[in-house]
Amino acid sequence: MAGNIKFGTDGWRAVIAEDYTFDNVRLCAQAMATYLRGSGGREPKVVIGYDTRFASEDFAAATAEVLGANGIHVYLSTSTVPTPVVSHAVANLKADAGVVITASHNPARWNGFKIKDPDGSSAPMNVIAKVEAEIASLLKQVSSGTAQTVQRRPLLELVEHGAVEWYDPLIPYMAGIQRLVDVDALRGMRGTIVVDSMFGAGSGLFQRLAGGGQLCIEELNGERNPAFPGIRPEPIGPNLEHLRRRVPEAGALMGIATDGDADRVGIVDEHGNFLNQHQVFALLCYYLLGVRQERGHIIRSITTSEMISLLGTRYGVPVLVTQVGFKYIAPLMLEFDALIGGEESGGYAFRGHVPERDGILAGLYFLDMVRRTGKPPSALLEELYGLVGRHCYDRVDLELEPGDRCRVEETLNGLAPDSVGGAAVGRVDRTDGVMLVLKDGSWVLYRLSGTEPLVRIYVETDSPARVLQLLSAGRALLGL
Repeated sequence: MAGNIKFGTDGWRAVIAEDYTFDNVRLCAQAMATYLRGSGGREPKVVIGYDTRFASEDFAAATAEVLGANGIHVYLSTSTVPTPVVSHAVANLKADAGVVITASHNPARWNGFKIKDPDGSSAPMNVIAKVEAEIASLLKQVSSGTAQTVQRRPLLELVEHGAVEWYDPLIPYMAGIQRLVDVDALRGMRGTIVVDSMFGAGSGLFQRLAGGGQLCIEELNGERNPAFPGIRPEPIGPNLEHLRRRVPEAGALMGIATDGDADRVGIVDEHGNFLNQHQVFALLCYYLLGVRQERGHIIRSITTSEMISLLGTRYGVPVLVTQVGFKYIAPLMLEFDALIGGEESGGYAFRGHVPERDGILAGLYFLDMVRRTGKPPSALLEELYGLVGRHCYDRVDLELEPGDRCRVEETLNGLAPDSVGGAAVGRVDRTDGVMLVLKDGSWVLYRLSGTEPLVRIYVETDSPARVLQLLSAGRALLGL
């Protein structure tokens, strides 16, 4: 067992066979069981799901063996499923928690252990801290050789005694999706869409939900291949070259990509152009506000586009800005019954569903926008710009030398320039990092990574040339 088990904002991730071993997965499961049993009340219930990575089903079974042996009733998925499907199952079954064996969009060598809260969102940091404390206690017991640290029983024995129950979470999930989206209308669309499942857990789901009618759904990378050959399973432009080529070749309406655990989405327009995450978020807001005529709060992280706030002003709905991470977005979605919440990574959550990212639902909503308006994605983007103006965005990640971090941090603490790149600074926002909001509506944001020796610089303005200019000026302010 290794002592390097640290949960981030969305679970513990590690390299398979290095830190990500069966012993360490069982250790996480035992710590979680101890925490849940210590919470008192009835017998806890936990949903376990897993993605298409190497041995994910075996790591899920190992987790079930430990939880079941600790007196926890386990619903173990019968197949690979997206993370949002597990989140939906946790809420639907009124379970106490969920576990997803996944490393999301990480490279193939990685796997992970995500913990879900009873509402389906990522477990809050106070829960994670308690689980980590239990892990630390167990590791001390291991090192001292005192007592049996992990309780486990064979899976088949637990199934026979009813402690572990095989469960297909896709059935209620699909029923829930069909209450939110008119899938019959989608099936009746004339044309083709191309879906890139990136060898991940979303494979086949668009066909199951919207296929079988006039709409032709062509799927790329739909088979299971834990090596993710030739790609990194993150649906961003550089990773979607095949999809970007195939959409215009097929004369398709659009392309949709989902990441390894299908909680993120990427969109390609009819010409093969990748729409960045900010454009997609703004278009989904426009779809809900302008096309479906719905109203409600919008929750966005500070690194997302100002287009969201401008849409909120136009349609008279509140827009709340949070720190980076869905752990900040989800509670506000629940508190305000928010219409939509989103972040820079391409993860979006919706009212009437679970307060967690769902790439499948986001992709279906985008397709439904094309159906309802009769307009291709490129025309919808221009329509959006007609409402809020043209917005261009980019980000650079700068590696820091060992001695640079303290200097950069000190510079950021005192950063309050009068201008950046020749434009006057209107205000400084320190919600998360340091954001310089310029009087012309542009902004430059600095954030130091909490896990890597990096400083990230984000820019949004009105042209690609101006983006490059502000990125250069922003870097110069740090002396890098």
